[in-house]
Amino acid sequence: MPLSAAQYFPQTAAIRRPLFGWLIVTVGTLFVVSLILAAPLLAADGHTTAAQNIYHSFSFVCHQIPERSFFINGHKLAVCSRCTGIYFGAMLMLLLYPLVRSLRLVHTPPRKWLIAAAIPLVIDFLLTFLGIWENTHTTRFVTGFILSSVVVFYVMPGVVELSLRKRGTSSAREIATGVTKPIPVGPSDYSAPERRI
Repeated sequence: MPLSAAQYFPQTAAIRRPLFGWLIVTVGTLFVVSLILAAPLLAADGHTTAAQNIYHSFSFVCHQIPERSFFINGHKLAVCSRCTGIYFGAMLMLLLYPLVRSLRLVHTPPRKWLIAAAIPLVIDFLLTFLGIWENTHTTRFVTGFILSSVVVFYVMPGVVELSLRKRGTSSAREIATGVTKPIPVGPSDYSAPERRI
């Protein structure tokens, strides 16, 4: 005989807040990328004031040198080619993150992967800085893309941990792993797949 709904242990409660945190970060990143692309499009359509406001906002985080930037309709993007790679890499990996890794996980991968992702960017920068080789739009974009794609796997666990934090609890990691309290034994609500992610 089936049990009443109150007798089942919810399996989706632990995913709601991490999902909301992921959505906030992803929508924010999509908004930033849309601004990067909007600046040259607005400038090309004659909306110079709006375009200049976007360019000015991004001038605090990027040098915006035209020779190092991609162009659309004869106008440069709001950031240089390396920053474009960084933002686009973060955007793509954030969109794919729930498919690649569970939103319940709060631990980060080993640091060696972050260092490995930074090495191509450092080499690309140093070879040009030392005058050995001149990097290109493509190398700057790709090295930025690689680094930011990997950085997502170090940022999102922190976002998940913050989303799980409750008042009066010592650590969100304990909440996510269930270390502080025993795992309830009893029937689960896995019989309702529409409530699962």
